[in-house]
Amino acid sequence: MESLFSSIEPLLFAVEKPARYVGGELGSQEPVHTEDTVAWLLAYPDTYEIGLPNQGLQILYEIINENPRAVAERTYAPWTDMESAMRSSGIPLFSVENHYPAAGFDLIAFNLSAELTYTNLINMLDLAGIPLHTADRTDDTIVLAGGHCTYNPEPLADFLDAAVLGDGEEVVTEITEAVRTWRAGGAGDRSELHRLLAQIEGVYVPSLYRPVFDGPVQIGLELLDPVAPRVVEKRTIADLGEWPYPKSQLVPLTEVVHDRLNVEVFRGCTRGCRFCQAGMITRPVRERPAAQVAEMVAAGLARTGYDEVALTSLSTADFSGIEDTVRGIVDDPLNDGRVSVSLPSLRVDAFTVATAAAIGQVRRTGLTFAPEGGTWRMRRVINKLISEEDLFAAVESAFSQGWRRVKLYFLIGLPTETDEDVLGIAELGARCVEIGRRYHQAVTVSASVGGFVPKPQTPFQWHPQDDLDTLTHKVALLRQAARATRGLQIKWHEPAASVAEGIVSRGDRRLGAVLERVWRAGGVFQEWSEHFDLSRFEEALDAEGLDLADYTTRQRAVDEMLPWDHLSAGLHKDFLVGEYADAIAEIGVEDCRWTPCYDCGACTTYGLEHQVAAAQPPAGGSQGTGQGLALRPTTPVALSARPS
Repeated sequence: MESLFSSIEPLLFAVEKPARYVGGELGSQEPVHTEDTVAWLLAYPDTYEIGLPNQGLQILYEIINENPRAVAERTYAPWTDMESAMRSSGIPLFSVENHYPAAGFDLIAFNLSAELTYTNLINMLDLAGIPLHTADRTDDTIVLAGGHCTYNPEPLADFLDAAVLGDGEEVVTEITEAVRTWRAGGAGDRSELHRLLAQIEGVYVPSLYRPVFDGPVQIGLELLDPVAPRVVEKRTIADLGEWPYPKSQLVPLTEVVHDRLNVEVFRGCTRGCRFCQAGMITRPVRERPAAQVAEMVAAGLARTGYDEVALTSLSTADFSGIEDTVRGIVDDPLNDGRVSVSLPSLRVDAFTVATAAAIGQVRRTGLTFAPEGGTWRMRRVINKLISEEDLFAAVESAFSQGWRRVKLYFLIGLPTETDEDVLGIAELGARCVEIGRRYHQAVTVSASVGGFVPKPQTPFQWHPQDDLDTLTHKVALLRQAARATRGLQIKWHEPAASVAEGIVSRGDRRLGAVLERVWRAGGVFQEWSEHFDLSRFEEALDAEGLDLADYTTRQRAVDEMLPWDHLSAGLHKDFLVGEYADAIAEIGVEDCRWTPCYDCGACTTYGLEHQVAAAQPPAGGSQGTGQGLALRPTTPVALSARPS
């Protein structure tokens, strides 16, 4: 392949952020392509500053480049100014390392983290000159996708050769070998490639399946080839300690989100929040050894020069020995008292004064707590089992240790939610402001509110989503109530964007044509408010003879075939049905990390158990164990005995 940089360079003087497109970051690789290597292009369908910090992409980038039979480069969605310049100059999508054309790679693999980026994926394929539809490709670049959204990739099925479910550390090597085998046979018959990929555990090949519809409901799924498994099981790495990646985190040349050293401390979550797809699909919990965390932090700081470390996971305060880990970083004499620690995912019932003191010792990084529901009733419904006392204790811990600003995150539009539950958000925020004023004259509590979108592979996958008018009413109600409290700020996610996300989240294969229409109507960067337009989705649905309500506000029966039923996150359906029934009955379920197993399937399916260092929950509040809380009886209830 020939580098396009000489053609790209003149464009950089006329675009907003040229550093997005030049590469050369600390930690970037210098891949050497040969006829024998399989060339991967890892793609993030959003801007450089959003995509570069993505840990999943960086982990695979290193693993592939360590393989002598493969090379990997990166690409991101060019912003509208750069895209316009590229199209005018006839320059295709390119990699940021060698500036090679995307169509020259063997594979382009997209990380899918959000539904509203789907039209960006289509746009990037078009910009690359890769045929949009799998059916139209012969020896063209292979199009893959991974990430949380691939647990329902059906809306993108027409555009993907394959989707990977679960952890990618092992599977990328197996895909590399499948591509080598296909190339050795002449790389002529793409259906043979699809058959090879389908035989890899965790890889779903949409072309080997044909869904059958009757009105709004999918009623069947035909397997078109005997190699296609009836159910595709996710990939799960057993021991996170065997994968100490990224070893050389990328350090950007320009400002990006989460611009700090990021170290993943564990994967998975058992808190059992019923709205949370990530917590359901990443089970079981696999902790990284504390000694390895310390090694990765020390090596990363020495290499990058960062003065802030983020310990990442779905609930970092649950990491065994979290306080000792934080203090070890802060007190390390090699850090000279200048390195701060942030915990991006804080459970209020695991946040103590000691934790606050430890992370605030150097610099008070932002603190965000996520009660999610405004009332205890609502939190029982969603199984976010934190009491008001837990929240207030955490907030007091923060304010008492010098913080003056705290952010709270909530969802509105949750199942069974009433106006009283919504107003409870303002009441909680006001109480937190009151607590802060015991320590500081001026404090700010920011309540950020998002619209609930039911997700596949969760107990709420059958539940209706609030319509646009209802979500808009709830935002207005909350804004009005918050005006009574000085120091309480309300921020909200655009309700129309939640509706669009809902269309795609539980969509079926027919939505591929809808997404293509949205893209052709100019609908790129729909996750950015300045470019988002719900009317594009509404008009595209109408043009395809589909009804918005069928995808969003329709109640689904628990025995209805869902578009993703053949894709498994390892969870038993009766577990999800039981959790849905418990939600409607307002029954909380204790964290199974510390209590008897509920047989969700995540451990037994893959022959694993939760890998944690401590036999007991860390010191703090209720910890989701039901300490002092009115929950379901402590004797585990058989799923068959739950309400149906």
